Amino acid sequence: MGLITVSGDPGCRQEEVARLAAQRLNCELVTESRLRQMVAEDFGSETAIPEKAWAHVACSILAPMATEHHLVLCLPSAEMLFAGFLGVLRVLIAAPESRRIGNLMLDHRLERSAAKRLLLQLDLTGREMRKKRFGRATALVSQFDLVCNADTLEAEQMAQLIETAARVRGILDQGFLSPGAEAQLQFQFRLSLAKHGIHPSGKVNLRKTGRFMHPSEQIFANLLDFYRIAWEYEPRSFPVQWDKDGNALEALTPDFYLPEFDLYVEITTMKQSLVTRKNRKVKLLRAIYPHLNIQVFYQKDFQDLVFKYGLAEAREPQPVAN
Repeated sequence: MGLITVSGDPGCRQEEVARLAAQRLNCELVTESRLRQMVAEDFGSETAIPEKAWAHVACSILAPMATEHHLVLCLPSAEMLFAGFLGVLRVLIAAPESRRIGNLMLDHRLERSAAKRLLLQLDLTGREMRKKRFGRATALVSQFDLVCNADTLEAEQMAQLIETAARVRGILDQGFLSPGAEAQLQFQFRLSLAKHGIHPSGKVNLRKTGRFMHPSEQIFANLLDFYRIAWEYEPRSFPVQWDKDGNALEALTPDFYLPEFDLYVEITTMKQSLVTRKNRKVKLLRAIYPHLNIQVFYQKDFQDLVFKYGLAEAREPQPVAN
């Protein structure tokens, strides 16, 4: 995918530069305010997003857009998003403190002393936010492909430099993100968000439960909510062994039932002794109840479940309208 990130400290006017660059390159511009609106639309305005989950929330929303557009991102720490992708141009807009104070004076109609205090507060807030999100308070120059000095260059000149760099690097020749690649990426983002209990608004489930037997079950329930797949938790037990009087000696209670797919799901841990015992029960259950559709999955197999059984395609959340 073609992706350009434009970052900068407060007072560098990086959003103006990003807007001009997006116009020159015919790219879709995503600013902090626009992303905040899309997050509210997709996850609900009341949902509190933990700072550690911010990057995955952002990528979960941006990935579908990248299947139809080249993107210019003007977001705090945007250079940290989609790490490892080759088709990304990461740009830093830099300026000395005196220039940044002057810009804040003009933009907010402040006296110099007030603008200096505002810059100090914005810098502090930005460093704290970055530290919580990415574990480091400041960015490294080595994380960027292009650094523009806003003290000596006008916004239009910097936008022109970005355009030239993007064309030289062939950023727009990358093509859009393929649906298959987006689906694989999206699963990883959503699995991470499921661990934080984050899911889109309008989630679907059939039975509320405040207690799961294992953390992996909670993660799986959150993942089902993310894909808006209806589920029931431990809805029924199936006897698999009886005594001579017909009393049940042993039973299996599958962790989840997905009614839309008529599928029982048993989530298991990696402890071999538990796996062996559970597999024995499942084998008995399949022999006694051949009409039941049951699958056993490790947490690492969640992706196989979602894609193999077509759950993602069946209940894929619609991308946010531009």
